[in-house]
Amino acid sequence: MAELPETPDKVFPVDPLHQFQIHSIVPVNVGGVDLSFTNSALWMAIAIGLIGLFFVLATGGRQLVPGRLQSVAELMYEIVANMVRDNVGTEGRRYFPFVFTLFMFTLFGNVLGIIPHSFTYTSHIIVTFFMAFVIFIAVTVIGFARHGLGFLRLFFPHGAPLWTSVILVPIELISYLSRPVSLSVRLFANMMAGHIMLKVFAGFVLLMGLAGVVPLAALVGITVLELLVAVLQAYIFTILTCVYLHDAIHLH
Repeated sequence: MAELPETPDKVFPVDPLHQFQIHSIVPVNVGGVDLSFTNSALWMAIAIGLIGLFFVLATGGRQLVPGRLQSVAELMYEIVANMVRDNVGTEGRRYFPFVFTLFMFTLFGNVLGIIPHSFTYTSHIIVTFFMAFVIFIAVTVIGFARHGLGFLRLFFPHGAPLWTSVILVPIELISYLSRPVSLSVRLFANMMAGHIMLKVFAGFVLLMGLAGVVPLAALVGITVLELLVAVLQAYIFTILTCVYLHDAIHLH
């Protein structure tokens, strides 16, 4: 009788998708609704705790000549402040706390996910879509609060011939409504693809043993690249939020 072929689990030592599984840590069920505290919620709490701890330590003993930790905190502050000022204008100052919080939450979620045995909550579409949907609702509310029904002018470019409204309005409306999807998918897809690649190369290192020097070198390079992508994606997510704020405030 012919032997059955080995299963993929016996051939490849790791499962690249296992890292994205959500597990219940503290089961909670209210009226048939699962409100369990999961590993995703745990790492969100860890990220928030680390962000708070970082700024407490960085600003606790402020000095005229900043130390390393204070310099990093000030650098992050300046990056987001310049982002808001350049893309939203002076009227965007009131929204700086929200934008800065969004940047730090996304950045720490991306970077913490690179640590072995951690969980990358920004690699889940439900998390990134919720964040993008909150931004979409907030920007829409701000637009109508500032301009009333005049906010609808956003869907018809100023100076365009009236007869082009039949074409331009549907296009602009679809583009506007697709913002939560494009914003969330960009972050989720980049984080998920990068982490799968890291896991695959780690599997090759284990599979090849002593001959795994080449994939190990590639793994180190990909880890550095993934760190850069993590920072870049947090920056892109935040700067697009600023662009959407600019549209809501200035209507162009």
